[in-house]
Amino acid sequence: MGGGHTSNPGFSSTGGVHVNMKKFSQIAYDVQAQTAVIGAGLTWDDVYTALAPYGINVVGGRNTGVGVAGFTLGGGYSWLTNQYGLTIDTVVAFELVKPDGDIVNVTESSDPDLFFALKGIITRFTLKTFPQGQVWGGYILYTFDHVPAISAATVKFSSTVTDPKAGIITTYFLEGIMQLIFYDGPGPPVGVFDDFLAIPYLIKDICTRDFLSLVRTPPSNATYGQHAIFQTVSLVEYTPTLLDAIYNETVFWGSRLSLNTGLFISHSMEPSLPTLFSHGSDSAYPPSRAKGLSPFNLYFAWILPSSDDEMHEAVKQSARQIKAVAVAEGQTISEVAIYPNYAIYDTPLEGLYGLNVPRLQAQKTSVDPTNVMGLAGDFKL
Repeated sequence: MGGGHTSNPGFSSTGGVHVNMKKFSQIAYDVQAQTAVIGAGLTWDDVYTALAPYGINVVGGRNTGVGVAGFTLGGGYSWLTNQYGLTIDTVVAFELVKPDGDIVNVTESSDPDLFFALKGIITRFTLKTFPQGQVWGGYILYTFDHVPAISAATVKFSSTVTDPKAGIITTYFLEGIMQLIFYDGPGPPVGVFDDFLAIPYLIKDICTRDFLSLVRTPPSNATYGQHAIFQTVSLVEYTPTLLDAIYNETVFWGSRLSLNTGLFISHSMEPSLPTLFSHGSDSAYPPSRAKGLSPFNLYFAWILPSSDDEMHEAVKQSARQIKAVAVAEGQTISEVAIYPNYAIYDTPLEGLYGLNVPRLQAQKTSVDPTNVMGLAGDFKL
């Protein structure tokens, strides 16, 4: 098993034999090709550390501890996505162990259908690299009474900031608000983040720093070892009405589920530029690149396994409510795909890959006729 990026039960483990990818830890930078070969057993922390001395970076995870393999194969939204696309858009080659044991190097020219569809035992990725200097950002923690000001700042940022170097993630949870801020440079232009910086805060850790320091700054692993689940909604914009609905969902479910071992009930806004899909080409996800989609993330964590069913149903209900409000406001998202790395375990394949599902299933039949990969986790083709 390589590093993952999902909280779905059984997706990073099975009841049978595991393949430990830990020793697939190669990182090699090719200065002439401007690519990096990255082992599938690594986390993005490892990658950023190794590439920093060269002054380059790859499009990788935004939080500490995220695995390269699962993140990349699911698409990969990064702090650098507005500039360069999803992580999957920057893959040049996959080294793949096929179900029959053959080891092949898969590129868009060598096998375009398999390159498009790829899942399986990946031992290494070859990714495009990009220049990387100092960045500016970190996190701010606010008390929950500042929701109106944070909501206004988030709506304004998502609707007016077009600088692809700037990014935010705004997370509501019952105890407060976590605001992640990123700028790909030593300091942002005047006005980009001023509304957030003007709000009274409880904790602030914002400065010029290296990329790895920024990724490791937020307390992303605060719920490590607990039961947890993701769910998501694909959105095209954030409006005051939608932010009010997200606030209401946070209060309702945070209050209700805290009575049943709910430890951390959160809703995260991750606005992206509408052009984010223009950096890539044909891929399993997203099945359509006609318009940019921002993955709204729901993350519920709790203590006792006896609460699993209730928490899973709650996160699905909350996602349905957020989507209903967005649709009622006129967002045409009823049939759009959702981000596989955030999607809950029973999401239909069409909800992830749309009209690409038959093509993916044809590749599955061709490459894995005896269904070896059916023994592994993840969504089943």
